[in-house]
Amino acid sequence: MSSKDALDDAPAPVFDPEAADTIKSFVRRKGRMTIAQRDALELEWSRFCLEWPSPMGQAASQFERAQPLVMEIGFGNGEALAAAAARDPERNYLGVEVHLPGVGHLLHVLSSRQISNARILCADAVAVLKSGIEPGSLDEVRLYFPDPWPKTKQKKRRIVQPAFVEWVASRLRLGGRFHLATDWEPYARWMRKLIDGSSVFANVGDVSGFVPRPQGRIETHFERRGLKLGHGVWDLMYLRTEVPANTALQRPRDPFQV
Repeated sequence: MSSKDALDDAPAPVFDPEAADTIKSFVRRKGRMTIAQRDALELEWSRFCLEWPSPMGQAASQFERAQPLVMEIGFGNGEALAAAAARDPERNYLGVEVHLPGVGHLLHVLSSRQISNARILCADAVAVLKSGIEPGSLDEVRLYFPDPWPKTKQKKRRIVQPAFVEWVASRLRLGGRFHLATDWEPYARWMRKLIDGSSVFANVGDVSGFVPRPQGRIETHFERRGLKLGHGVWDLMYLRTEVPANTALQRPRDPFQV
């Protein structure tokens, strides 16, 4: 997939202020819950989960130690987050997920592996970015294999939209990283065209605009499923650059406000 051709056939998404607060990028599904997941939700919730909605103040204060903070949005069953937190004890990890079975699975893993530098919010990630994260306080934001909403009429439900990118940018520190991965090629082109057009993100990929899977990102359940279906995998990495002169980082415009 050449850089130019891949981007030319991807229509640029347009921010729709009337839909931004009402359209959700996820559907809450009950899902099947194992006994271990149910027990973990009951026994470990108070230890690892942060209550929402309630003001968190500085998110770093919710951890045992004040360290750089990584936020993973939609962590699924939490395997990537748990592996990263265990391997990287010098940073704190905040996972945001709406599906309780996945939360229960991650709680079980964190407890059994005695991982102490991770916390969980069972909430809408957009709401968390807007109301729960201080400007410039995140070291990295990760978004791995979000729902691609592949049908044309569903594209407005994708989480990667102009407003979402603005909020990620305002919450990252200067020099912080935004790492995305998808196994759906049209969504990879969509992500790249949208974020490459941002004035505060620099794409650090090669000539294609993508990067090889970083050593620190394990192969996830959703990734393995996509590979079995014959999908490719695309990783994108961006650095948060300087703030444009006309942008007030401490008081970001609320692009979700109708």
